[in-house]
Amino acid sequence: MTWASIDLNADLGEGFGRWALTDDEELLSVVTSANVACGFHAGDAVTMRRVCELAAARGVRIGAQVSYRDLAGFGRRSMDVPADELAAEVAYQIGALDVFARAAGSRVAYVKPHGALYNRVVRDEVQAAAVVDGVLLAGGGLPVLGLPGSRLHEAAGSAGLPVVPEAFGDRAYTADGSLLPRGQEGAVVTDPAEVVERSVSMARFGVVTAHCGRSVAVRARSLCLHGDTPGAVGLARRVRAELEAAGVRVEAFL
Repeated sequence: MTWASIDLNADLGEGFGRWALTDDEELLSVVTSANVACGFHAGDAVTMRRVCELAAARGVRIGAQVSYRDLAGFGRRSMDVPADELAAEVAYQIGALDVFARAAGSRVAYVKPHGALYNRVVRDEVQAAAVVDGVLLAGGGLPVLGLPGSRLHEAAGSAGLPVVPEAFGDRAYTADGSLLPRGQEGAVVTDPAEVVERSVSMARFGVVTAHCGRSVAVRARSLCLHGDTPGAVGLARRVRAELEAAGVRVEAFL
């Protein structure tokens, strides 16, 4: 199925100390949900607090973007973390962000894995179950963003957590509907016109052209706009404008 509306999410707060990667303030004027780094792949206490305050002031939903503990590798390196340790670290990240979200008059409204963890839980049921255990440990029955048909969504659904299927306008897909690994050529779509076209196609019709040229079903409730790519703010504005011009309402999934 497709929806008459779609959520726009972006990865935000991906800085550390004096270093900043994303234009959080400008992206928060475009997106409806903010995936905030919780200190494991990026982010620190000051950054988390600032982004939560900005998001709350703009009525943007705050999500915990949980990751493997990998600041040096930006959370994109494959890691083998014991399930009980991963569950505890997921809960830790959610709890840390929720402190700042509540102080800003909001709350953590959902959870989304980042990077290597996101891709791992597509197929690894043990790691997927550990992430879900971490969400449950943090409390609140939070919705979980992830790839449609993933082990993560299976585990979350079995645990009674709401699941939110997600799509990516700027990432290439394989024929089975998974994301082409970043290490492969063409994994990231860089042509703005193509990103816009793919985004509208997924939002309106639930389909996208895979890297192999085949049409693949991608039925998503939320569309991710990466904030760490050059020209991210302008591209995000263009995607939102074209979605609305195509008759798609842009609003948070909650």
